Amino acid sequence: MVTALIDYESGNLHSAEKAFQRMAREVGAGDVIVTSDPHLVASADRIVLPGDGAFPACKQALFDHRGIYEAMERAVFERGVPFMGICIGMQMLATRGHEYSETDGFDWIGGDVVHIEPGPDKKVPHMGWNDLVIDNPHPVLDGIGTGDHAYFVHSYHFRVADPAHRLAYCDYGEEITAIVGRDNMVGTQFHPEKSQANGLKIIANFLDWRP
Repeated sequence: MVTALIDYESGNLHSAEKAFQRMAREVGAGDVIVTSDPHLVASADRIVLPGDGAFPACKQALFDHRGIYEAMERAVFERGVPFMGICIGMQMLATRGHEYSETDGFDWIGGDVVHIEPGPDKKVPHMGWNDLVIDNPHPVLDGIGTGDHAYFVHSYHFRVADPAHRLAYCDYGEEITAIVGRDNMVGTQFHPEKSQANGLKIIANFLDWRP
């Protein structure tokens, strides 16, 4: 079994790689590889799309790596491969993003990525620890409950079109989408690899998930 961690030169993958490799060993989920090879992505058993930076730049960087998006799309929709997006990787699942300019997302989970409007007593970016509020149960959230915390760094968030696709949110003056999910796809706005025990638990659950 192989989990492909997509490298499209959008952020430092070192901590994510180490966290996924550690939990893969613990749950017996095989190998975790960092790759920009669409052939390896197409044949992977699980796919993880990370990302740091602005939505348009990350989208462009991904599509500049020719063939990766098409390989992911075929794996996710034709073979039902479990997929996890992290931070911008989660936001790119949306219909469109509104950071700097309106940019089409993957439209795998309907909704828009919009600027956080937290009110006068909060700062943007939303950075640091915040408590999760669970909306909808999901196998990737086994052992995770309302009040458990995760580590966030972002200025935009995913406003989903269908409330059933929001698995969890956090309170930051407004409800900030924290986890989305649909079919064989999940995404976390926070960084699970930086979220200590709770993040590692979510990673382990994903690696053991058979949707």
